[in-house]
Amino acid sequence: MVRGSDILLILVAILFPPAAVAFMTGCSCDLLINVALTLLGYIPGHIHAFWIIYKRMKAEETYGHGGYRYTGNATFEPVVQQGVPVAAPNYGATV
Repeated sequence: MVRGSDILLILVAILFPPAAVAFMTGCSCDLLINVALTLLGYIPGHIHAFWIIYKRMKAEETYGHGGYRYTGNATFEPVVQQGVPVAAPNYGATV
């Protein structure tokens, strides 16, 4: 399911790919890679930004909204508290 924040992130990635990557990963190696790819050619920067957005959307599908954290290299892992994965509640959702 595509959320409004995903659409906004895609629009930011279209305009300036490093900004979209910075919103998702913070100041990380992925941001530096995206800046370098964008400087080498605008299209490689777009591809990298869209890949990270896609991976985040897949993590959200798998672990639920807020049930994951970014670990680097476009990978996400579930948030675990006391050995039990934490998933955000689906208030009234029919998923």
